[in-house]
Amino acid sequence: MQRRTFLRLSLLAPLAAPGWRLEAMPAVPVVAPAPDGRPHRFELGQRQFLLDGAPFQIRSGEMHPVRIPAAYWRHRIRMAKAMGLNTVALYLMWNALEPAPGRFDFDGGNDFARFIALCAEEGMWVYLRPGPYVCAEWDFGGLPPWLLREPDVRVRDGHDRRYMDAVARYLDAVAPRVAPLMAANGGPILMVQVENEYASFGKDRAYLEALRRMWVGRGVTGPFSVSDGLGQIREAHTYLQGAALGLDGDTDFAGAQAIAGEAPVWVGEGYPGWLTHWGEPAFQHADYLPTLRKLLGEGRSFNLYVAHGGTNFGFGAGANANDDGSHFQPVVTSYDYGAPIDERGAPTAAYHDFRGAIGAALGHRLPALPPSPPGTRFASFTPEPIASLWDALPAPVASGRPQPMESLLGQLQGLALYRTQVDIPHGGGLRIEGVRDYATVFLDGRYLDHVSRMAHAGLHSDGSVVLPPASGKATLDILVDTFGHVGYGRFTDDRKGLVGEVRLDGRPLRDWQVHGLPLDEAHLQRIRAATPSIRRAGQFFRARLALEEPGDGYLDMREWNKGYLWINGRLLGRYWHIGPQQRLFCPGCWLHKGANEVLVLDLHRTRPAPIHGADRLEG
Repeated sequence: MQRRTFLRLSLLAPLAAPGWRLEAMPAVPVVAPAPDGRPHRFELGQRQFLLDGAPFQIRSGEMHPVRIPAAYWRHRIRMAKAMGLNTVALYLMWNALEPAPGRFDFDGGNDFARFIALCAEEGMWVYLRPGPYVCAEWDFGGLPPWLLREPDVRVRDGHDRRYMDAVARYLDAVAPRVAPLMAANGGPILMVQVENEYASFGKDRAYLEALRRMWVGRGVTGPFSVSDGLGQIREAHTYLQGAALGLDGDTDFAGAQAIAGEAPVWVGEGYPGWLTHWGEPAFQHADYLPTLRKLLGEGRSFNLYVAHGGTNFGFGAGANANDDGSHFQPVVTSYDYGAPIDERGAPTAAYHDFRGAIGAALGHRLPALPPSPPGTRFASFTPEPIASLWDALPAPVASGRPQPMESLLGQLQGLALYRTQVDIPHGGGLRIEGVRDYATVFLDGRYLDHVSRMAHAGLHSDGSVVLPPASGKATLDILVDTFGHVGYGRFTDDRKGLVGEVRLDGRPLRDWQVHGLPLDEAHLQRIRAATPSIRRAGQFFRARLALEEPGDGYLDMREWNKGYLWINGRLLGRYWHIGPQQRLFCPGCWLHKGANEVLVLDLHRTRPAPIHGADRLEG
């Protein structure tokens, strides 16, 4: 968490940092080879990259296939090329590719090999960052949360055999798809990153060396890179000998060169924008143009993180926290990031500035901008209430005390309902310990209060709830909603649900019935088929959105409270009235001409509110 704060401050004033030092780099050819299906030799030369024996400047922009509808992949790649970039960097999210142990999904939006092939078709090289850990403000930093079903597992630890066996299985599945796409084999991949920002987590360089050997043993022989903050890698001594050293949020090339020896040093992550958390006052922005001009003037290689952010569709958004798990900060649904290519693929003012700077440095005309996908502005509409969560509860699992849902239910995202009976003829004081991450509390079906893990924007709660008197045995329900697992820093024990005791007047409650509510398609089908009862918080609402012509747009949820929004069965993401995000991106390629189903789950509202159309993220 500390490095994230530091980088946020440094990118706001990139030229003020005392560590800014640039040395003249050898001239690079204005026109360099592009992927053409033939083998090319990419090497780590003396303090520079070499392509087919000639100096080569990597001008890279990051984008992640999983955050972009597959129908738009080619458009986003063309946008990067038209900005003057010659390389696309991408993370692979292990948890998206292996959603359950041993069950891999390389289809649709997970078909990274197709995305990389499209890069080659568009004349773009690729910088591959396959993890196993990636951060990326993604759920659990890309690690599969099913690892947390083991109560004492140590992730990112070369000495934990359970973790390393899982990594080996992941590489066994991924490496055969990567090897043919390496430049030496006629593909566009120039370089493969080993892990990510490991110095911010650990100090075991042998772990990184083991990962590199695992890649080589599976036919991916490099070149390799590492990427990290300079201060962290200097303190942790985790530089991987012989790898290119990418600086994240830093430009002290001389200081980094002292660590890397003769290996190339470059900007592994340069930040034209920044991430945004729920409850912050506004979306984050930055001005990277002065830094970019400096890099271009000196011929330095760089990777813009990100050129296009896209969207944390589904449950993809991660979270940040301190190393002890405190100061929990979940990431919003949009990953617009203040990037030069905005969430729906349109150029921003920064895009045109960057394009102008790169074009001037190259001295030749850049490709024309591709036309943006068609847009639309939805008319306002109001969904109607249908069944609630309470109308389609699955069979419960019995538990003596509250337990995390990963181990108790085998569930990784969504909600969980913890239920028990209490005897409170005179009321009582309830204290809920270890809510992860947001809970609504009910007594005999009546909503009482909510408890939040959030540590900012006035949202944190100590877990105390006052229970009113009730005659006889009363049913206590604690409905827990989750955000993404923490994905940065040393805190890796971010199990979800109730992970501590629930005490009534100081006495721990026992004999719980726990219902898993994963919000997956099977669960939603049960909701659609349920017989509605009385309206309760945790209500689903549905509308039929009629369209003459589909197009990209935004659905404005500012009149709602907190919940989830689906379009035609696809989860667009989370919304929350605290902002700063109020609008969810709705890709036109996921819409139909005619009727489209809009489904909303709100954790607080029992009556519907209008949903308004918009044509941009902010308004």
